[in-house]
Amino acid sequence: MDNFPYIGHGVGLRPPHYGRILDGSATADWFEVISENFMIRGGRPLIVLEKAREQAPIVLHGVSLNLGGTDPLRAGYLTELSGLIKRFEPAWVSDHLCWGSIGGHYAHDLLPLPYSEEALELAAERIRQVQDRLGRQILIENVSSYLTYRHSAMTEWEFLAGVAARADCGILLDVNNIYVSAMNHGFSAAEYVAAIPPERVGQIHLAGHSDAGTHLVDTHDHPVPEPVWALLRQALQRCGPVSTLVEWDDRIPEFEELAAQAERARSIAAETIATDFSRLAALS
Repeated sequence: MDNFPYIGHGVGLRPPHYGRILDGSATADWFEVISENFMIRGGRPLIVLEKAREQAPIVLHGVSLNLGGTDPLRAGYLTELSGLIKRFEPAWVSDHLCWGSIGGHYAHDLLPLPYSEEALELAAERIRQVQDRLGRQILIENVSSYLTYRHSAMTEWEFLAGVAARADCGILLDVNNIYVSAMNHGFSAAEYVAAIPPERVGQIHLAGHSDAGTHLVDTHDHPVPEPVWALLRQALQRCGPVSTLVEWDDRIPEFEELAAQAERARSIAAETIATDFSRLAALS
């Protein structure tokens, strides 16, 4: 989508690497930060973000917009987010297609929605309101899940594509979340990726997960595993050049290991898209 330009292969910026930003030794094509961590009046995080923004594009990634919830959208939150956007001019803004609060009580988790027409229209309307308030399109991310609803009337990928179309927003395609949910619920991750409208995909997330024996958990505390790299290849074959981001939120390694994961994403993109273009050229 035009509002989500290709900016390469970035990494999630987390506190253990703030010092590397300040001394200029942590470099990447771009940095993604958790929006809520910078909704503050001052202090070191904002200094770090200013320094990161001098070095590369940044993206604001939220975790508490509650786009699928029924509580009213928080006006104060949107005002703070608007101020952060104005100050740092991110390449784009994203949040999760989920719910996380009810009656003013917060679960502090990214909870899946029932895949119903009612939930689809509710989420789309709330996203439209957010976009009107922010004056820009946003990206919505598919979350990992550990339960399903009896009232679901469509697949997750149909729901995600439907919300994006009705809200006229972009999709942040998290291929690790797809893989985790596919293994937990027994659907095809490849079928999911193949059904996503490529024109809506503005970013791809990569991460690692943990095996709890009976299910996978989206822990972001491991390197990206091979099945997730395979889904990246499939997504890039379908969507073409899309900016990728490596998330690592627990047991965070040295910056060099994180950067190496981003470089692998770059290599896969170069190989995959070159192969795809060669195939198309041979057919023409």
